[in-house]
Amino acid sequence: MASQDPGLSQAEDPTAQEYLNLTQRVIDYLAKKGYTRTEAMLRMESANQEIDGRPLPPASEEARPKFKLAFEMTRKWIEDNLDIYRPELRRVLWPLFVYSYLSFISSLVPLEGRQFFEANKNLFLPEHTEDIRALEPVSLPEHVQENSVAKIYRNNKYRLTLSTPAFSNLVQFLESKQKEGGMVMLAILSSYCTIVTKERAADDRFSFAAMLNRANDISGIPAEDEGIPGHHPGSAYTGDNPAMAGTLPRLKLGKLPLEPTLEGDVRAELEEADVKDPPTGGRPSLVQHFEQMIKREEDEEAPTRAEIPYPPSLARDVAMEVQRVKENRDRFKIDGRTGGVGPAISVCMFTFHNTHDGINCLDFSGDSMLVAAGMAESYIRVWSLDGLPIPPTYPELEKDEGAVPPANSHRLFGHSGPVYAVAFAPSIASPDEQEVKTNTRWLLSSSADKTIRLWSLDLWQCMVIYKGHASPVWDIAWGPYGHYFVSGGHDKTARLWVTDRVRQQRIFAGHDDDVDCVAFHPNSAYIFTASSDHTVRMWAVTTGNAVRMFTGHTGNVTALACSNSGKLLASADDQGSIFLWDLAAGKRLKRMRGHGKGGIWSLTWSAESTVLVSGGADGTVRVWDVAVPAQDLASQGRVIGEGGAGTKIDAGNATAASGAQATATGVSASKTANKKKGKKGKSKEVVVTPDQISAFPTKKSPVYKTRFTGMNLVVAGGAYMP
Repeated sequence: MASQDPGLSQAEDPTAQEYLNLTQRVIDYLAKKGYTRTEAMLRMESANQEIDGRPLPPASEEARPKFKLAFEMTRKWIEDNLDIYRPELRRVLWPLFVYSYLSFISSLVPLEGRQFFEANKNLFLPEHTEDIRALEPVSLPEHVQENSVAKIYRNNKYRLTLSTPAFSNLVQFLESKQKEGGMVMLAILSSYCTIVTKERAADDRFSFAAMLNRANDISGIPAEDEGIPGHHPGSAYTGDNPAMAGTLPRLKLGKLPLEPTLEGDVRAELEEADVKDPPTGGRPSLVQHFEQMIKREEDEEAPTRAEIPYPPSLARDVAMEVQRVKENRDRFKIDGRTGGVGPAISVCMFTFHNTHDGINCLDFSGDSMLVAAGMAESYIRVWSLDGLPIPPTYPELEKDEGAVPPANSHRLFGHSGPVYAVAFAPSIASPDEQEVKTNTRWLLSSSADKTIRLWSLDLWQCMVIYKGHASPVWDIAWGPYGHYFVSGGHDKTARLWVTDRVRQQRIFAGHDDDVDCVAFHPNSAYIFTASSDHTVRMWAVTTGNAVRMFTGHTGNVTALACSNSGKLLASADDQGSIFLWDLAAGKRLKRMRGHGKGGIWSLTWSAESTVLVSGGADGTVRVWDVAVPAQDLASQGRVIGEGGAGTKIDAGNATAASGAQATATGVSASKTANKKKGKKGKSKEVVVTPDQISAFPTKKSPVYKTRFTGMNLVVAGGAYMP
């Protein structure tokens, strides 16, 4: 039989198939008897299958390097192509690189494969760092069968979308270079890729201006329909059938209605408050504002109390709802941006000194009275924000024998490993004269010891230990009304818990790697999980099934936050990007950049869901516009923000920004700064998208936590790193 170029299919030979079956029987026998070294040698000598199981064609020494030569030829041709085609053609190089490398290894030429990998991996590091890191150990055919990332590419076709002229141009070139290796690349595209061609339309995506802009964009953001089916950016479909990718479950994103008795009690309390303190200055009464808050849009579907059961409401629940209505009416209102001028957001920053890098996490209580820190030394420390002794909820507890005396900070001991997450139970500030206190009473913590602990802030003791995770627990989050909480850990699962039961109520399994971040939807009907596999999933609490999947992050997702309206989700990664997602449509709305690399560790929404605030490892707190699409502002060419001309923040030195607020002019500002630096090495500048309203740099304090209060004040916390 004539030899064939590597990467091309070959008809199965019955004799060869019988040989493979016999070889497999011998391998099974050797494995059963424990002859591991003999088994390994036999596998090496009999590894004559392609990465998808097809028999390899006999490859001569001259034919083996064609993967390398063909890839290099294709890459040079793409770089020399027209500017309007180059950005989309560059997206073809990644699957060609991966499948060529896996074919090298499967063809038992690991030396050439390693040289090929090392020579070209830097082309894809900004976007595919994690995949490259996972594929780097692959050096034997057995590794191709066992490596998780290799299996994903081996068992699925990579999806690409190209314009018809670009695709035709590519095919014509490869066909004209058959002898130089063009057929090898064509075989990979045919066997391992699904290419969807689209006619060039006169819209923003395919206009000359948009393509030239993408050619100059250093972000390398993939298209929304690119990648492995079911895993391409923006895909909300969670099933296995690509043909059903347009079918999404209907979501109930409306507000969870109050219990009838609770609603009646709240209304009665508000009516009494209106009589004692009538509204002035054109403000609505508390009852009117309450009616507006619980009003639901006609087309908005909401879960019922029967679907999300809660314990009967208490006097504390009534007091919290009343105080929530008061805060919502009297808050500092943040409207959508108009005329390119953002709202004057205030941030109160708490900095921790002499921590010796021992703080792993922070959380602020809902009543803005306490802050808790999870320590690497396996304990938790709680401080009062005003520096005064922390009073007990019930003064009579101070008289009990063995009661902890009041102090401005307390240590909680019990975990046997570093504490990775702390979370205060929902609470709200209450007036001193109020009989029913609504301050914080409970604290959750998770640790490397695989447990979650519930702490009483009245007794300063651990009350419950929740066990279920098989590995360290990375994150925890309370439900919006307490009672429920969710956790995510190294065992690749998220779990739903109820405070009065020690066993989990739901296990959410489906991620391919650690679950690093978790969050609740405001109506308690859904939870969100973010994983090291670069995906974000939305799960239904009632069924435990995934209802949405959002991917597109090129780094590990480090923060999640759902808007108070329940319609938008924000996710951030360690590459400095923030993505906004439309939950109902299951689509990505936009990507916002400005943070330096290292991780965005916290996200928080304003009460109106029009402004997002983030904090991260680059030592800045940044305020983002949500309502206005980024491309609209970019076309206006305005400087976003307040208080002076646009200032570029150096990712390596946040203090370079003058004043409390810094703004950005987008990609053009980055290019100008780079030109000024000349040839003094690589620039540390990061591109700031125009939807950043303002930035608050710290001196040398990574920001661990940001939080919007009910009055729309931002509270942030971090540790000073000299």
